[in-house]
Amino acid sequence: MAELLEKMCSAFGPSSCEDEVRDIIIDAVKPYATSLRVDKCGNLVVFKQGKKRREHKLLLSAHMDEVGFMVTAISNEGFVLFDTVGGIDRRVASGRRIILGDKRMPAVIAAKAIHLQTAEERGVVPPVDKMFIDIGCRNRKDTLNRVTPGDLAVFEPNFERFGTCKIKSKAIDDRFGCWALCELIKREPEYDTYFAFVTAEEEGCRGAMNVAYSERADRVIVVEGTTAGDIHGAPESKLACILGQGAVVSFMDNGTVYDPAVVRKVVRLAEKHGVKYQLKNLVAGGNDAQAYQRSALPAKVAAISAPVRYIHSACSVADERDFEEIIKLLDVLMNESDIYEGDE
Repeated sequence: MAELLEKMCSAFGPSSCEDEVRDIIIDAVKPYATSLRVDKCGNLVVFKQGKKRREHKLLLSAHMDEVGFMVTAISNEGFVLFDTVGGIDRRVASGRRIILGDKRMPAVIAAKAIHLQTAEERGVVPPVDKMFIDIGCRNRKDTLNRVTPGDLAVFEPNFERFGTCKIKSKAIDDRFGCWALCELIKREPEYDTYFAFVTAEEEGCRGAMNVAYSERADRVIVVEGTTAGDIHGAPESKLACILGQGAVVSFMDNGTVYDPAVVRKVVRLAEKHGVKYQLKNLVAGGNDAQAYQRSALPAKVAAISAPVRYIHSACSVADERDFEEIIKLLDVLMNESDIYEGDE
């Protein structure tokens, strides 16, 4: 597991620049896929033929992109001004090492030195428009020879295992989901199943919107990383989910209200097959499920997520034991004739 997941997490793939991630996925699944195609938006859609056809088309979806940064301007001194791509808390940006542009240049995000700050500025996290990227150049001309407005950057790759079954890395959201789908494609499903590796989730679920229209699936399972709040000082009501407690099943988030009949079916199957799971106890975040639910031909959707501490940061933390439970649950769902328990 670790080798492919590390390769995915370390890849350069901010929203709109998922090519490197997609190439890794194609290499991993091509020997096992019945067919695959890449659409004009960069989404990768894979079909895996099963022993039987389904009455209702099932698609599993994960997004390839990660949060990052985009160059907006170059200062006269040669420093790079930027904005965020996706939701990044500015507190986790300052002082971080990043890689920038097609040449993957090493750089660092910085801000005004403490001895230059006013009394009002001290102890306050500066907004992004007061930060800058230092690539070690002498002046504006020198920087413009290496960087162009519109260039993208991500946190520096830093995948490693530590503690008890823990993984620390950038981009666990949602390279974990991509890895999980790759593992499932290697298996022989009972029923025909479709898989989508989509673009630009961090910037409005844009890739999933196109897949929702092109594939017109009746059922969609979105495989994601979701925020875990099991840290020092967090009240129990705000935990959302907990590392090591298994697959996270959502009943509502900021983008989707999940059909209770789908949630019931997922929970019932998890309990029947001895899969460790937890319900997400906080309405927060959002994912591509909203794109599949709101399309012109909407699907019944489910979200199965891995709990991730410090999500959208340079050092997200997840638990390998949760990954194992999620794969078990997805395998069960993939081999069910239908994930919806209700009348249509």
